[in-house]
Amino acid sequence: MLIGEVSRRCGVSTRMLRHYDRLGLVEPTGRTSGGYREYSADDIRRLFHVESLRTLGLSLNEAKRALDEPDFAPADLVGDLIRHTRQRIAAEEELLGRLESVDAASPAEWDDVLNLVTLLRALESESAARRQQAILSANGKASLPVEALVEAALSEDDLNVAGALQWSLARIAGRGLADLANGLDAEEVDVRRRATTAIAAIHTDEAVAHLRRALDDSDATVRGYAALALGSRGNSEAIPVLLQMVVTGRLDVEAAEVLGLLTTLSPSADDIVGAMQDTLDTVDDAPTRLRITQALAEIPGTAARRALTLLTHDGDRTIASTAAAIISAQDRELDPERIARDQTAGHQQR
Repeated sequence: MLIGEVSRRCGVSTRMLRHYDRLGLVEPTGRTSGGYREYSADDIRRLFHVESLRTLGLSLNEAKRALDEPDFAPADLVGDLIRHTRQRIAAEEELLGRLESVDAASPAEWDDVLNLVTLLRALESESAARRQQAILSANGKASLPVEALVEAALSEDDLNVAGALQWSLARIAGRGLADLANGLDAEEVDVRRRATTAIAAIHTDEAVAHLRRALDDSDATVRGYAALALGSRGNSEAIPVLLQMVVTGRLDVEAAEVLGLLTTLSPSADDIVGAMQDTLDTVDDAPTRLRITQALAEIPGTAARRALTLLTHDGDRTIASTAAAIISAQDRELDPERIARDQTAGHQQR
């Protein structure tokens, strides 16, 4: 069979067949009287073997060794090919992800594309400072790779970079919120915590709905982040979690401040104080009772005042003195003339 017919039947170009001949990979057994290459059935069979090995990723030299050297074992070579193929697939998937991020941002100009690529590459940097700077310096007028920002927000360990990502997502008015909310269902607790803090920075009704769902999370930190965000927006559903935060000492100062804010936004002061008093009556742990006493200082109104007055007679001297000091401080704030007299007395003593 002449080279032209071999090419047509086997799908290998005549140029490649000549190259195989020069390498000694597939050499035609004979020649015609006119000097043309003539391939035998065995030559064609070897050609098919070469092409089969090439489909596995073998180089021409490796294919020749596989066919000609009996001691050329396939195990190591195939293992290397598997590793290289996985690396190539990973690189292709990375490229595909980057292209999809650019496409999703719908850039109008090539300058937008370049800015997007610069940001995407910076997000992959090992330098936290570079990641943060790239996020903060992103052009607010240009489209942003929202999915990439969400993915970064759910995996970022550096607090400064995480804050920049939350700011970036918050300023685009909730785009990406649905993807962030998916993080609330993650098995990894750190992902759920990052998702909650990022959602807390977004001030939309949809964000509130997701934060309400986070109040039932199995992790106390996730519940706490959600409660602080909801309570600061006047949502009374956060009250039980905030009270528990005071009791357990987890962000208790912040929780007490939000409880105080809630009483000014909704008629819940008496209920909050009542829950605190019930806990005081049932808990013997001194640090817990002291935290509750201190939290009462943040609650305005007569109910909290009565509770503090009762605590001035508490059997624990630290709690009694703390309650008395809170009442005294509140009286001073309510009596400007007394404040002036005390300031005058202080100057005279100096």
